Amino acid sequence: MQNSPEAVSNPGIDATRSRSSVTRAVGGSDLRVTPVALGCWPIAGITSLDVNDEDSLATIRACFDSGINFLDTAYCYGRDGESERLIARAIGPHRDAFVLASKAGIHWDARGERQFDASPATLRRECDESLQRLQTDRIDLYYLHAPDPKTPIAESAGVFREMRAAGKILAVGVSNVTLEQLREFHEVCPVDALQPPYNMLMREIESDLLPWCLAHRVSVIVYWPLMKGLLVGKLLRDHQFQPGDGRAKYPMFQSPEWEKNQDFLDELSRIARDLGRSVADLVTNWTIHRPGITAALCGAKRAQQIRESAAALTWRLSPAETARIDDAIRRRGRAVVRSAV
Repeated sequence: MQNSPEAVSNPGIDATRSRSSVTRAVGGSDLRVTPVALGCWPIAGITSLDVNDEDSLATIRACFDSGINFLDTAYCYGRDGESERLIARAIGPHRDAFVLASKAGIHWDARGERQFDASPATLRRECDESLQRLQTDRIDLYYLHAPDPKTPIAESAGVFREMRAAGKILAVGVSNVTLEQLREFHEVCPVDALQPPYNMLMREIESDLLPWCLAHRVSVIVYWPLMKGLLVGKLLRDHQFQPGDGRAKYPMFQSPEWEKNQDFLDELSRIARDLGRSVADLVTNWTIHRPGITAALCGAKRAQQIRESAAALTWRLSPAETARIDDAIRRRGRAVVRSAV
């Protein structure tokens, strides 16, 4: 599939710049990805404020110079595929420099309400539309975005097996699943990657999903490593969320969790300052070096935000520094969480 004229005429990427040599395999596939990826939900502009095409394109393009080769989007990132379309415009003729991940099974209806539909016909249609939006002949890593309660997950898995055999997708992933659902899908269509939420305050996968993935050579590519900006450390205690900011609905951003998290961030800030690092850099580094974690999806809507997360590719916490962070996490205690779906 040819790139669009708009993409070719405005690539915005310096292909002479070297990319990071630090990559990790994705499951049993031939794909290799950087441990830090760009999560492309914020540029969709649905729950993020102050989003515009110029900044979004610059953010995607900044990945190349920052050493990131991994972009993660979805069919429903935007009311009309805005995230996928922006990726195509940003990378232009340099598509092969990136590993593109997308997802199917969730869409927005005419009323603007989210619908879960992982029926075979819908999955096939959404894959074809995503290929067109991304202006590519294959999606490198394609996820079932979430199970559909009306469609047996084994039936959805069969479609993914079919799409991989046809060459439309190169590797298969699942997201927002239980261990039982992951096993059932895997029996029909071997899974290369799992995408769950995970961060310093959300570690539930360590008890079930993560051990299973380690045992079955399934990569774990986590979202919310920075907990929707909370673990960047730039939201002050007196921060007031503007109308339309989707973060306000999560317990992490509400009392009493908000105050506990701010106390925790004070500790992280001291550790980061001692190391000469930003809090985002520190948190991302901790996340990508957890056992079994292949990559972390760092959401951004400004180029500087993804550059800050990409800094985690260039260094590693010492055992003593990791222990200091882990001690702060223990003192924080278990957080109240809410799922994304």
